[in-house]
Amino acid sequence: MNKVEYAVSCFKEGFSCAQAVLSAFGEEFGLNRECALRVAGAFGGGMAQMGKTCGAVTGAFMVIGLKYGKTKAEDEETKKKAYSLVREFVERFQSRNGSIVCKELIGCDISTPEGLKRAKEEKFTIVCPRLVQDAVEIIEQIL
Repeated sequence: MNKVEYAVSCFKEGFSCAQAVLSAFGEEFGLNRECALRVAGAFGGGMAQMGKTCGAVTGAFMVIGLKYGKTKAEDEETKKKAYSLVREFVERFQSRNGSIVCKELIGCDISTPEGLKRAKEEKFTIVCPRLVQDAVEIIEQIL
């Protein structure tokens, strides 16, 4: 199973978009599945179901951080590389989807009971798996 298939399958199992994206890459960077799922656990649904930045996007940011995050305070070059890749990711994701904001991407506000109900009935099965797929494809291209 490739990373895209893994991530989409993980999402369909019931994990969040952020968890699906991060866990598809975690082991490659020394982060086991359980740890990846825990780390990304609060980022789904646009940051804890607030409808803000899409979890597939924040999951991708975490993957970029695993590969290019600085580990020495003075390492400004590594920081610039990570920030540059985040900007490139955002540009590509927005180009495909028009936004990086969860409620704009899925067309409803999941921070409300009505919006969450609608998302569960319609959006989580169609729109979100495609966003997870897009995030993983873009990460694979830019890393």
